[in-house]
Amino acid sequence: MKINKQFKHLGRPKKSDAKAVNEQDRQQMTLFIDHLWMHDGLSEHTLNSYRNDLLQFARWLFESGKCLLTVERSLVQSYLSYRGEQGITARSGARMLSCLRRFYAYALEMQLIDFDPVAKVESPKLGKPLPHTLSEFDVERLLSAPDVETPLGVRDLAMLELMYASGLRVSELIAIQFGEIDLIQGVVRVMGKGSKERLVPFGDSAAEAIAVYLKSSRPELLGNKQTDVLFISQRGQQMSRQTFWHRIKQIAQLAGINSHLSPHTLRHAFATHLLSHGADLRTLQLLLGHSDMSTTQIYTHIAKERLKSIHKAHHPRA
Repeated sequence: MKINKQFKHLGRPKKSDAKAVNEQDRQQMTLFIDHLWMHDGLSEHTLNSYRNDLLQFARWLFESGKCLLTVERSLVQSYLSYRGEQGITARSGARMLSCLRRFYAYALEMQLIDFDPVAKVESPKLGKPLPHTLSEFDVERLLSAPDVETPLGVRDLAMLELMYASGLRVSELIAIQFGEIDLIQGVVRVMGKGSKERLVPFGDSAAEAIAVYLKSSRPELLGNKQTDVLFISQRGQQMSRQTFWHRIKQIAQLAGINSHLSPHTLRHAFATHLLSHGADLRTLQLLLGHSDMSTTQIYTHIAKERLKSIHKAHHPRA
């Protein structure tokens, strides 16, 4: 099969790189990248990533008098340790190992080697990325931004207040039915992931905002239509996640909040602020509807960092 000229350069180290690698390795990298392109249809960006990772390994082997096809597991482990000492992240190390796994699986399939040197090499453990959240000050700015002189602004404030007060997922928020919320008791019944139902409390601020929305804004948005959905769109229908996310971004711009936001930013803020003010993990797990405590524990890292920053800023001997 002929190689598409557009990708013909992939897998081929530059002339300046050729002196730093074994000639046989250079040829094997070329064949490997061409194999990936023909059989897996990977993008040029991905193929270049494979080439660069493999090239770095081949350079390291060249300095050790070794080549790609004469590698033992201990040598792979030594290389990963070396890269770790150079300061690469666990995620970059995992990507590097993934590249080597793919190359040696290919080499084994082509009968270029008799055993896979990375078969029993463990991948670096990746920590879960910390969710982005907002400070309490920024949340106040966000909640003050909706234009409550308009029906949409009243609705948006009610949704934001409830989301921050309860930690609901966006999908849960937009699906609330009329009969699932009790403003007097301050609780909302939610159907979460895996069809698991839970009761979530909320405070007076959210209850007041929802009461205003029900009295003035919702009837105006609803018009002559009928629906049991609590929060409705401008067309009198259930809102989509995308619509609400679009509204959050607009409101954040009005509030002058330029940091990264996601549809779950207020949910993360709810969790972080509760922990910062003394809530325990088990309570937080129940409120968020997490089936596994390990999912909830990620917020302890955020809370600890916040407490450290407060301590550093205010303690005389910090």
